[in-house]
Amino acid sequence: MATSRHYSDEELAGLRSAPKQVTNPRARWTKKPGHRQRNFQARDQQDESVRFSIYQRQSLHDDNDFSCGIEFIPRVGARLTLARYNGPSHRHGEIVYRPHIHRATARAIAAGKKPESEADETDRYTNLEGALRCLVEDFHLDGLSISNDNQTRLFNGA
Repeated sequence: MATSRHYSDEELAGLRSAPKQVTNPRARWTKKPGHRQRNFQARDQQDESVRFSIYQRQSLHDDNDFSCGIEFIPRVGARLTLARYNGPSHRHGEIVYRPHIHRATARAIAAGKKPESEADETDRYTNLEGALRCLVEDFHLDGLSISNDNQTRLFNGA
């Protein structure tokens, strides 16, 4: 699903690095067919008119089938998925059943591809809470309390 607006790598980096505040930190889980999901909203801390949506999705049938992501919600135009942090439930190109992170790139947008079509394998998380912890760190989100995910690595990779 291509976006109608072309974003530069600098614009995408700015959206990633902007400090953000979650406005509904107590979002509740809802059951959907085959999975459960919760959605958070966030605003840029320096420009409250700049908005983002964050989601967590977990399969009810496969612990490895999870995803969390962040979308930029422009004032005008289509939403832009900036990143998705996926579990190891599926193959993605050369990545075989390993956690991976999709990030929007100017190259994919210019080519008319899904903005976040490119992905990199990661060992930074093993479950949904760990994926959310990485998203919070990578996208400078404040206001979310993240439970202990019992992962062996700390979220800073230490």
